[in-house]
Amino acid sequence: MARIKLRTTEEREAAGKALRDKCPRSLHGEKVFGQGQKRDGVALIKASNKDRLENLVPVRHGRMLQSAFAFFRGTAALQAYDLAGTPTSGIIVQACGDCHLANFGGFATPERTQVFDINDFDETLPAPFEWDIKRLATSFVVAARWRGFAADDAREAALEAVASYRTSMRKRSGSGVLEAWYSKITAADLMELTRDEPDALERLENRIEKAQKQGHEQAFNKLTAPSKGLPRIVDQPPLIFHADKRELNEKIALAFFKNYRDTLAPERRMLFDRYQLVDTALKVVGVGSVGTRCFITLLMAAPDDPLFLQVKEARPSVLEPYVKGAKVKHNGERIVVGQRLMQSASDIFLGWSKGPKGTGMRDYYVRQLRDMKISPNIESMNENTLKIFARACGMGLARAHDKAGDAAMIAGYLGSKDTFDEAVADYAVAYADQVERDFETFGNAVRNGKLQSDLSPSELTTTIR
Repeated sequence: MARIKLRTTEEREAAGKALRDKCPRSLHGEKVFGQGQKRDGVALIKASNKDRLENLVPVRHGRMLQSAFAFFRGTAALQAYDLAGTPTSGIIVQACGDCHLANFGGFATPERTQVFDINDFDETLPAPFEWDIKRLATSFVVAARWRGFAADDAREAALEAVASYRTSMRKRSGSGVLEAWYSKITAADLMELTRDEPDALERLENRIEKAQKQGHEQAFNKLTAPSKGLPRIVDQPPLIFHADKRELNEKIALAFFKNYRDTLAPERRMLFDRYQLVDTALKVVGVGSVGTRCFITLLMAAPDDPLFLQVKEARPSVLEPYVKGAKVKHNGERIVVGQRLMQSASDIFLGWSKGPKGTGMRDYYVRQLRDMKISPNIESMNENTLKIFARACGMGLARAHDKAGDAAMIAGYLGSKDTFDEAVADYAVAYADQVERDFETFGNAVRNGKLQSDLSPSELTTTIR
């Protein structure tokens, strides 16, 4: 057997600290545009629309026009372009790729307890850890400005997220691999964060209680109606509608789910086999995902026992052009593996498949729909609760990076001082300025007819400001 050399926590921290020589932490606040500030944002948005459903692209643009924050949510590709070439330590983690505050929230574990975590992995890929934390910090500045908070509060929210990430990573640096793998941020942990904000604590408790009642039965009552003796998903165009049967019919759907079933563990195949496919419809979701092929599928085990699965098109990650050797065989598998690596607990029905002929042989992944999910209500947050949420997100991102990375090396690079925190907060403010410039350019492109939107000219006048 070859001689084995095991590195101690102290040695890994020292290796991370040594990386400051080639990439000083203060440098993260000085260089904001890795490929130059002069780039064609409209052209990048058009490129991100490639192969989306043409009739839904104006809906996507309409949602992005609602605010600079909505625009930011829909333009992960722009920031990925700008992050490429910015300073990095060289520490690679499984990155979320679209790490903004609205992609964090609560959901149920397989044991039916609530945890707080990242909940969107469409862009996940191994990449520099700094890319996730910079997008997260920027999202807090953009969201704070959207809410009309003072500039100091916007920067402090970003600072809280980064400081929380750094201090959490330091606490994790001495943990064992299995301890990191099993760690979770629970509802009790969130309540502890909000203990000094009674109103926020009460809202959190109410949302957790409400989420515990949001299962497949509630979705069944809301989304379906009887038709010829069977429940069917009700069309609600343009957001929910049945596809042309030439493109998606029962034969195609059954072939798709046969391939999907093969990606599940054997015991979960047995669970899945207890359900029968009843109906499938297209559903428009989110901001960045609008125009991609997303479906909701109703399966039934008995007349009163429904299961809703969400089938989402898996496109190449926005990070792929900027990460060496990032080509993958199946983007659905990429997303599922990334999610399992980063989340503290993942959906038992998480799997992937390739669409048969009628869906153009595209990659897809599958997960449950609305499983006790809690999304952040940013509109109701004040300055203090936004900062509390920033701390929670920083903790969540540190946990995710630790699970599939090396907390000791990252902690060694970040250090005990706030040098990195301040630098990334400076970056976030500067990049939020760029987001607002891009948003204005985007609005002008819609007004000038370069991009199509589902908003009327009068709505554009009141929406874009």
